[in-house]
Amino acid sequence: MNIIVCVKQVPDTSQMKFDPETKTIKREGVENIVNPFDLYAVEEALRIKEKYFPQATITAISMGPKQAESALREVISMGVDRAILISDKSFAASDTLATSYVLSEAIKKIGSFDLILFGKMAIDGDTAQVGPEVASLLDIPQITFVRKIVEIKEDYLIAERSMEDGYETLKVKLPAALTCIKELNEPRLPSLRGKIRAKKEEIPVWDANFLGIDLSKCGFKGSPTWVTKAFTPTIQKENIIFSDDNQEKNVENLINELKKKSII
Repeated sequence: MNIIVCVKQVPDTSQMKFDPETKTIKREGVENIVNPFDLYAVEEALRIKEKYFPQATITAISMGPKQAESALREVISMGVDRAILISDKSFAASDTLATSYVLSEAIKKIGSFDLILFGKMAIDGDTAQVGPEVASLLDIPQITFVRKIVEIKEDYLIAERSMEDGYETLKVKLPAALTCIKELNEPRLPSLRGKIRAKKEEIPVWDANFLGIDLSKCGFKGSPTWVTKAFTPTIQKENIIFSDDNQEKNVENLINELKKKSII
């Protein structure tokens, strides 16, 4: 069993600020972390190996600048077997489609695989598109928003997929791709032994030339999605005091105000 986990290094959104002049997010001085949803994917890969396939190989890949190597070392410290950094200046400014193209080409370069795991989305984009797009480009079945893996064998997998009004159980042939949500598991903390191994691990860097990438399909040129405007929503606060001696009347006034604002 060969499992691939796609991880992304993202800025800590709790520290991000917005530049009103450039209309962009300020990334300077902001700590980078492993995308939280990707940690659920990593944890599930580790659990599959421990419970079902002890001889499985787990490979983590990440597309990003050189600094994204730290994210890969973190997941190695959790127990991932090996990691590959996908990095090239020509990949900069890639939207979800261009990113999915590069990742799919990297996965093809890896060769044989049985399962690809993604977090449901990246917290710096919230699009939830990369996992499904990679699956589409590789022409393999997919299950999104996975909350539980019911059964997994050499040639198929059964999983529960979360939906707005409940969940559905799906069975797919392997190889397949899954996107993971936080209900799936609780990511483990890196062990001391894992941290020592991660620090020493050599992480290869695959660039556009090594992958044989079509440069017209990646970076800004290969991205059909353009951000033309970004802004911080204006928050307006309003206080209304109901001072009628009749409490029932105050409740009635409150209900009327909530209806006016379409809250109820």
